[in-house]
Amino acid sequence: MPQSPSPRRIAERFRGYLPVVVDVETGGFDAERDALLEIACVVIGMDADGTVHPQPAVSTHVVPFPGANIDPRALEITGIDPDHPFRNALEERAALDHIFTPVRKALREADCQRAILVGHNAAFDLGFLNAAIRRTAHKRSPFHPFSCFDTVTLGGLAYGQTVLSKLMVSAGFQWDANEAHSAVYDTERTAELFCRIVNRWKQMDDAWTRHNGAA
Repeated sequence: MPQSPSPRRIAERFRGYLPVVVDVETGGFDAERDALLEIACVVIGMDADGTVHPQPAVSTHVVPFPGANIDPRALEITGIDPDHPFRNALEERAALDHIFTPVRKALREADCQRAILVGHNAAFDLGFLNAAIRRTAHKRSPFHPFSCFDTVTLGGLAYGQTVLSKLMVSAGFQWDANEAHSAVYDTERTAELFCRIVNRWKQMDDAWTRHNGAA
């Protein structure tokens, strides 16, 4: 039996959800105690033919919340200096608003109900995002509180790899290890990977439909 044609609206493709890739850089692994230091997001758009693509990244550095823990080993990985005078960091509430405002605009334009976080090891990013939302008593998060898409799982299925750098190479992209662990760089690369996997599935689905429709 032929499948139905591929959706041409992103709201139809993901059941009313808008995929938004998020990456955070932090002062450790504990979302409740360790500082959120940087956050970036990339909204996923869709062309008229149903092909998805990344939109420009939105990002900000974040002022550690009062009493936040910062592990020096985490700073060695990210290269972030929380006290750098030109970091232009925003307080957590303002940082969330900076990220949420364009996401809400994209939701309206796409006629989607909520954003769904896409991440590489997505539970980590969603955990820090939700912790910041609780700390700031933010009432207007556009993100689903627990559902997410994880490119670790998707990458394992599509390419047999789970490490982001290896996945990017397997998917035909370049990877710059010197730029890694920047929220913007990691978000943009994860968005490219997510779109490559979704579009690859669409191509296979379209080919199946054409073959069976002609049979």
